[in-house]
Amino acid sequence: MEIKLDDLLGKEIAEFLEAHVEEMKSISPPESKHALDLESLRKPEVTFWSAWQQGAVVGCGALMELAPDLAEIKSMRTGEAGRGKGVASELLKHILSVAKERGFARVSLETGSMDFFEPARGLYAKFGFSECGPFGDYIEDPNSAFMSRLV
Repeated sequence: MEIKLDDLLGKEIAEFLEAHVEEMKSISPPESKHALDLESLRKPEVTFWSAWQQGAVVGCGALMELAPDLAEIKSMRTGEAGRGKGVASELLKHILSVAKERGFARVSLETGSMDFFEPARGLYAKFGFSECGPFGDYIEDPNSAFMSRLV
């Protein structure tokens, strides 16, 4: 697997992210959907990576600077072909390594609280994330789980 810094201009990643946003829309009510669209991921405070195997996108993830000492993990997704094969773990290791290099003290994230998101919450817990309250612009939401860890 190769993890690439992605400029979000390729057709493959656009389709992969569109599938992500559509899946989130089908699971979370509109007021609880926090997945970023392609244009939002192109903002200067966001760094985006895609994971590739055999010429196909198998995963992605992003790091968004919220403050000089705080970053948020966004758009973590593993495609069907990459699930259960360590794609998310490798992406998360990479993102946390970059967060450390950039000097962030804390990395936080929002994911769903529904059963569908249990594997994601388990992955984040395995990497030292623990539950926390809302951060940044988030508010309490029964459909959201907030997690954070020191870098």
